[in-house]
Amino acid sequence: MDETRLKERVAALLSEHDPAGDRLEFLRARFDAGLAWVWFPEGLGGLGLGRDLQQLVEHELAHTPQLDVGVQGIGLGMAAPTILAFGTPEQRRRFLRPLWTGEEIWCQLFSEPGAGSDLATLATRAVRDGGEWVVDGQKVWTSGAHHARWAILVTRTDPDVPKHRGMTYFICDMHAPGVEVRPLRQITGEAEFNEVFLTGVRLSDDLRLGEVGDGWRVAQTTLMNERVAIGGAPVRRGGGMLGPVLSTWRERPELRTHDLHQRLLSLWVEAEVTRLSGARLREQLAAGQPGPEGSGMKLSFARLNQVLSGLEVELDRDLGYDDWTFRRSDTVDFYGRGPGYRYLRAKGNSIEGGTSEILRNIISERVLGLPSEPRIDKDVPWKDLPR
Repeated sequence: MDETRLKERVAALLSEHDPAGDRLEFLRARFDAGLAWVWFPEGLGGLGLGRDLQQLVEHELAHTPQLDVGVQGIGLGMAAPTILAFGTPEQRRRFLRPLWTGEEIWCQLFSEPGAGSDLATLATRAVRDGGEWVVDGQKVWTSGAHHARWAILVTRTDPDVPKHRGMTYFICDMHAPGVEVRPLRQITGEAEFNEVFLTGVRLSDDLRLGEVGDGWRVAQTTLMNERVAIGGAPVRRGGGMLGPVLSTWRERPELRTHDLHQRLLSLWVEAEVTRLSGARLREQLAAGQPGPEGSGMKLSFARLNQVLSGLEVELDRDLGYDDWTFRRSDTVDFYGRGPGYRYLRAKGNSIEGGTSEILRNIISERVLGLPSEPRIDKDVPWKDLPR
């Protein structure tokens, strides 16, 4: 299918379904027409085309109902590519459509109080009981768990083998008995994160993604897509966290100094390099699975957000933050909030989606080919590890 035929398909969608009508009905029709993810297989929201053609579809449908990428981000950026890669045909048909339309929101049950940067040490157990699995454990830093219908979940199913083996990956029903979600108050005063307790949660075996004991390999697909989703999202030139800083600089000439000018120029160059690197990474993704380059993008994204938000506050020290009211938050809103919020919330960018320290290890070993750190626990059964 060339661009002309793809535009004809878009035109047919618009002629048969009114974008100004029912929002959900239009999104469902767009998915069924293969115009959700054009690089996905036919029947699963795509047309089996190159990922580069997605930009054409987004341009043609720019004035139609759009996805809420804040609330749907984990489903779209992490769950969907993992389900596509490892899901059964039944799982793909069941979950991808309502995930894309936003009828079902997803969260990610990975990190634990004792397994954050070293995720492979996780302790949440899943024990088989006939055609079901019984899950017990605790997860933490779970964005959006308070409004999620489903979760991607990694568990320990065999404690007698080394930590990177004996893990199994599931789709978890967040409405199942035994799932308890508790808010975690953040530095901004709100609760966008949660801790999740799983007590005797029963999951049928048809909610398992991948083979038993192969959960680490499945999780790697999620993690690589997560880093691309966080650090490699499209950004216009001068956009992202750089935008508010540039606006303040242009609107308040009395705040300018030679030192700040030099710092801003340096950050502009770094932001532009990161933006163009992200564009190249997305082109590479069109040809296959994401690689370790996504770690570099996420690392740069975190540093830039923190430095730029700090510079914005420094430019005008009267720009504070006084919105400490405890409340639930559906998503991160960097650009709809003030500079004080941006400064505080950006502190989490170097932790979420893989800490900057871990990402530097990944880059050094898998991109630069440097020797890996000594790992004395590599061949030790998980049950024998000190905790």
